[in-house]
Amino acid sequence: MPKMKTNSGAKKRFTLTGTGKIKRKHAYHSHILTKKTKKQKRNLTYSALVHKTDAKRIKNLICA
Repeated sequence: MPKMKTNSGAKKRFTLTGTGKIKRKHAYHSHILTKKTKKQKRNLTYSALVHKTDAKRIKNLICA
C-alpha cells in the first residue's frame, strides 16, 4: 500500500511545537488594515494554538 500524502495546504498553515501542540496564524491580517485599530493589528501578528477539538483532525493532515 502506498504512503499517505501530507496535505499541502495544511503543511503551509500549521506547525507542530516541541510538545506536540499545533501552532496557527491569525486570520484578518492580510488586507483592509486601514479600518482596524493598532491594537487589533498588533494582536493578530502573534501566533496562536489550535483548539484541542480541531487538533486531532489537523494532525492527521500534517503527519500523514
